[in-house]
Amino acid sequence: MRPGVFLSLAASVMLASAAQQPPNIIFILADDLGYNDLSCQGATQLKTPGIDRLAKEGIRLTDAHTASGVCCPSRYALLTGRYPWRRAAGTWATFPSAPLLIEPGRLTVPALLKQAGYATGIVGKWHLGYGTREHPLTWNDELKPGPLECGFDYFFGHDNNRNLNVENHRVVGLDPSDPLEKGKGKRRGGGKSALVADTTLNATTLHEKALAFIERSKDKPFFLYYTPNNVHVGLTPAARFRGTSGCGVYGDFVQELDWSVGELLATLDRLKLADNTLVIFSSDNGGRYELEAVKAGHLCNAPLLGQKGDAWEGGHRVPFLARWPGHIPGGVVSDRLLCLTDVLATFANLTGQKLPRDAGEDSFDALPLLLNQPPATSSRTNLITQTLFAVTAVTKHIGPADLWSVREGRWLLVRGQGSGNTTTKQLHEGKAGHGYYSFSALKFVNSDFTPAGQLKPDAPPQQLYDLATDLGEAKNVYREHPDVVARLNKLFEQLRDAGRSTEAK
Repeated sequence: MRPGVFLSLAASVMLASAAQQPPNIIFILADDLGYNDLSCQGATQLKTPGIDRLAKEGIRLTDAHTASGVCCPSRYALLTGRYPWRRAAGTWATFPSAPLLIEPGRLTVPALLKQAGYATGIVGKWHLGYGTREHPLTWNDELKPGPLECGFDYFFGHDNNRNLNVENHRVVGLDPSDPLEKGKGKRRGGGKSALVADTTLNATTLHEKALAFIERSKDKPFFLYYTPNNVHVGLTPAARFRGTSGCGVYGDFVQELDWSVGELLATLDRLKLADNTLVIFSSDNGGRYELEAVKAGHLCNAPLLGQKGDAWEGGHRVPFLARWPGHIPGGVVSDRLLCLTDVLATFANLTGQKLPRDAGEDSFDALPLLLNQPPATSSRTNLITQTLFAVTAVTKHIGPADLWSVREGRWLLVRGQGSGNTTTKQLHEGKAGHGYYSFSALKFVNSDFTPAGQLKPDAPPQQLYDLATDLGEAKNVYREHPDVVARLNKLFEQLRDAGRSTEAK
């Protein structure tokens, strides 16, 4: 499907109608879910009928991306419409003492929708910090500024990955006589009454909180940002899902996520909200290979090269499904380019608002794309993604950060050698460490590497791939197309120095 130049009259009417009667919005952001983790995406070992329903009844994008190969900067980009590397500070919320990473006064997706009269809620993983660098918080304080100061009316979830539940500004179950420690990377030690006792119940708890938000918000427009921890490590599916996938606990965790999405859609049906609700499903970055699933024949990012943390496609190309009955045609598959930074501008159009000049610097309006119509304004033609893994006391073993990839049309330029982080920096071969599996362990094929996964001495300084003929990035054609390499390097410098990739507003 190729974009046209102008909207048809029918499409214009549809867009105008959308702005006058904006729908409820549910954005489901899975955690570390791979491109091939859904049966509608091609997985044969896993069954995901709940999520597949969105593809059947809506649109599925095959060229959707996150702005980073890891969680925290990707979530910043989604909520702000801005590439994370434009942010001045260089630390990300990879440990509990991190302050709020969204700058004061910056327009966010929930703040935009709140301006349009929406009730706004987040249930699940926050991962963007609390407090300020000047005034660091302990877990016993009011946790603000945080999600509520960024535009959400309600928050229930976690700072990072499941050890504590936070509701609005407070840790749930905190005993003031048994204080928690926050800072210096510590989570445990004191405050044991507030720790999540059984993490296998975490997904069920978040699911119930998400449905409760829908129930109490059903009489006015609402925005739910549902961010379950599935399928981030540790892999903790509830007992009822263990052993159901045949792909180990990783597959079981995916199928628990699918159950949650299916039940959420059933709730919309029961409340007669389905026709007036836009539901979007995606992931915060590429999948992370798990040995049990690999041995069972399931490759979470197939047919892509790489995994979470990589500058290769497996690090940032993700599933993206959207359903809005009566507006988005069912069963559509599109190969148009999208980045999760585009959510802000898309929701601005959906609610009849204009973004100010200092907001959404890298956010393109994708509403015409979702409605399967030609774009009314300039649409995304390029993309910059970054490994951007904070080098801290916790993560310094991962290696150098800041490897960029630049996309334009069929071409992908990786501005350096290797994957940037996970696959070629952590050669654990499935042994100790974080459990990422190396290039050779996964039997990837790439012309810059030996079969054992070692970079060849004569490998070019950068990598160029023709994704139209080589989606798996098997052959580096850097030396065959110096003109393309020069053009993409120049494009990167222009977009970096301009401070924005969208046209000036």
